[in-house]
Amino acid sequence: MATAQAEDGRIVTTSIPARLDRLPWSRWHWTIVIGLGTVWILDGLEVTVVGNIAGRLSEPGSGLPITSGEVTGIAAALYVAGACSGALFWGRLTDRYGRKKLFMITLIVYLAATALTAISFQTWWFFAFRFLTGFGIGGEYAAINSAIDELIPAFHRGRVDLIINGSFWVGAVFGSLLSIVALNTAILPADVGWRLTFALGAVLALVILLVRRHVPESPRWLLIHGKEEEAERIVSSIEERIEAEQGEQLPAPEGEITIHQRKSISFLEIGRTLFSDYRKRSVLGFSLFIGQAFLYNAITFGFGAILTKFYDVPTGNTGYYFAVIAVGNFFGPLLLGKLFDTVGRRTMISSTYLLSGLLLFGTAWLFDRGSLNATTLTACWCAVLFFASAGASSAYLTVSEIFPMETRAMSIAFFYAIGTAAGGITGPLVFADLTDSGVVGDTTLAFQIGAGLMCAAGIVAAFLAVNAERRSLEDIATPLTAVVAKAGAAVKGAGKPGSSGGSGESGPPGTPIGGRPA
Repeated sequence: MATAQAEDGRIVTTSIPARLDRLPWSRWHWTIVIGLGTVWILDGLEVTVVGNIAGRLSEPGSGLPITSGEVTGIAAALYVAGACSGALFWGRLTDRYGRKKLFMITLIVYLAATALTAISFQTWWFFAFRFLTGFGIGGEYAAINSAIDELIPAFHRGRVDLIINGSFWVGAVFGSLLSIVALNTAILPADVGWRLTFALGAVLALVILLVRRHVPESPRWLLIHGKEEEAERIVSSIEERIEAEQGEQLPAPEGEITIHQRKSISFLEIGRTLFSDYRKRSVLGFSLFIGQAFLYNAITFGFGAILTKFYDVPTGNTGYYFAVIAVGNFFGPLLLGKLFDTVGRRTMISSTYLLSGLLLFGTAWLFDRGSLNATTLTACWCAVLFFASAGASSAYLTVSEIFPMETRAMSIAFFYAIGTAAGGITGPLVFADLTDSGVVGDTTLAFQIGAGLMCAAGIVAAFLAVNAERRSLEDIATPLTAVVAKAGAAVKGAGKPGSSGGSGESGPPGTPIGGRPA
């Protein structure tokens, strides 16, 4: 690693990004997956439990004066509003103060808020702590996706990111089965069972917090923020562990990057990066998030209510049906994830969005005709969400890898917040009214809106998706702090759309960016 001193900061030439990307898969990487990725299980547990207990909470004797519509409508919207505002608040801090500090703090916020939800005694208390639970989860999305993509090798990044985001549905399966027990009044009193489900979420968060202590700070973040010695120690330690595990020396890294270190990036520069340098990528991010957010936050929140209202499924049994579609959701990223690294991002993102949208249109048609029962509707949803889950997970992967390192967490937070606010806040409110009406045509309309937005996002992806598969993050989008070599080793403007080295459209993977100062 070479360093030089500039008037406003140090200039460092390093191969740390290339060293991280050339690492083979190892036990250390599994530690990252377990320590960071498991938080999506908690999110899945939260969303599923609320949807499944809505009917029980609204019944006399639940201990909470609330209606089913308030649970799936107002409370759901507040949870998402909290997640959106939390993503923006914590995302900015994540880029400025580091990934590790923030993914520890946000998990503590979630833990405390979900524990306090369990002791709700008034509707306003339940609403307040649903908002704060979402506030913690929103911060997790920004901090965790940033850290994962910066620690996982380029060769595996797509499938790992998709599977981790898809693990939301492992939590959904668990939440569905848990609700069956919690809502069984022969086992637990009506005013106790639903409280225990939230309390269990807090216990699981505590376990994850203990594991997460062993996850290091992102060396890429350390490098840019003037802590290259700590970054070097972390990467050297990882390499030593993997060489001992593999029993052989690692290959030499290919490529270096020269960084002009800075402590922070202004909001003005972030805005210029997103809306001037990367306009088309921003359109892509908006489209993917709005489509998946409406589909999941609007329709998934109300699935239990649909079963109860239209098919007379007892509230205590809706968990069985939800567990089935949750399994389909998890198997989508699990089975299709590898194709995002081999077939490619553009083809897979567009096809998963389009297929899920078309299948949902078909489901809406059958539902409107009265051709479905509770079992066949669940089967249709399982097929729709098999593809939709992979597509939705790819939205987080996309905005995490197609923007410069310095804006990564904020980019995730921004697109998540705006897209989810459009589809995730308005969706549950609109959908709650449509399903509460008991009119088949109203629910059909909600299905069609979700399907239309997914198809529209798929078309946008077909034209604008970035070919980021198996490429280093620095090659996809050159860091804002990267130094352009005077001798011509790099082209001025590299990394911006339409230029070699970082556009995602040209330049071979592993192409060195920058060079040593003359």
